[in-house]
Amino acid sequence: MNKKKIINDPVYGFITIPSDLIYDLISHPYFQRLRYIKQLGMTHLVYPGALHTRFHHALGAMHLMGLSLEVLRNKGHFISAEEEEAATIALLLHDIGHGPFSHSLEHTLARGIQHEDISQLIMNKLNEEFDGRLDLALSIFKNQYHRAFFSQLISGQVDLDRMDYLNRDSFFTGVSEGVISFDRIIKMFNLVNDELVIEEKGIYSVEKFLIARRLMYWQVYLHKTVIAAEQLLVKILERAKELSSKGHILFATPALQHFLQNNVNDENFFNEEIHLNKFTQLDDQDIHAAIKVWADSEDEILARMCRMLKARKLYKVEITNEEPDQNRVMQLAKNTKNKLGLNEKEVSYFVFTDTIKNRAYNMSTANTNILMKTGKLVDIAKASDLSNIQSLDKTVKKHILCYSKEF
Repeated sequence: MNKKKIINDPVYGFITIPSDLIYDLISHPYFQRLRYIKQLGMTHLVYPGALHTRFHHALGAMHLMGLSLEVLRNKGHFISAEEEEAATIALLLHDIGHGPFSHSLEHTLARGIQHEDISQLIMNKLNEEFDGRLDLALSIFKNQYHRAFFSQLISGQVDLDRMDYLNRDSFFTGVSEGVISFDRIIKMFNLVNDELVIEEKGIYSVEKFLIARRLMYWQVYLHKTVIAAEQLLVKILERAKELSSKGHILFATPALQHFLQNNVNDENFFNEEIHLNKFTQLDDQDIHAAIKVWADSEDEILARMCRMLKARKLYKVEITNEEPDQNRVMQLAKNTKNKLGLNEKEVSYFVFTDTIKNRAYNMSTANTNILMKTGKLVDIAKASDLSNIQSLDKTVKKHILCYSKEF
């Protein structure tokens, strides 16, 4: 069987599956599940075109790895065929641990469990299934391989994961602020002592990349209507979980039912195999099907929230630099409580506060070194003549107030 398949990608054109092993990994049910998990969760409620999946993103990132390693080879750096395949696999599988509406799930049904840890667990399972052929890929994924640039290409300040999702998300949302010169940045990749650097000629493309990431966060990922939808989904799952813990049997697929009825946390998830088995059966369809049925639930709070989401009657969200006025929050809660006949705990499903954070560049975790023409290495924040690059290193924290528009 010929496994050297070509895939027509809307962002990059034709991309090639480079090896038989990678073809088999893409064909595996663990990976095929990503076809049914949207990359941007609820964002399609703001940008209708944002229906692309984590499957798209993983293949796109895989393609960028091939381009990057070809550039580095052409600049005289030795990369073996085994290293190339392992690095490609590590990037291909980097998001395999995402669940449906991943961040909402992490706040409710699988508390405290990071998708990166689930990705590693799934890679370990696949490694067993493929007789240890993912050993090197796992070493790179865990940043344990002696040639650091492979891990930097997968997870760094200017990595191929971010490069693909900025490109892809801007393409499908139509938000042009996210468009980046990915091909120029890759052409400027180089190595110094097996560390990834970017040649001085690429400095302006990297500046644009960092600024684009910041703009995409505020305009897409942290758009107030996206936040409203995601917060509503979190509250729906919280209510379903609360009802299940009290003995109510809600409609749900077997996989979703498992997480509703069991207290799954970071401790037992990695010690009891059943949790991963159920997790790898979950996708967006489980959540959507449940919400459609729960809209007619006997529990009026759950039913009301599900109807709100189905009809796109989302929370009103106010984003401010300062904490919301507590007197106003209390008055909104009082009005809602009286209107719906709720108790103190129940009203928190309809009126609540939270915070959001955005940090486009983090100098403390990993540097993006620019290779100057003199041979000196300088961090992008210091090499750039744009003063706002350094400001991207600061965490911007904002407060949000959510409440039902009806009250």
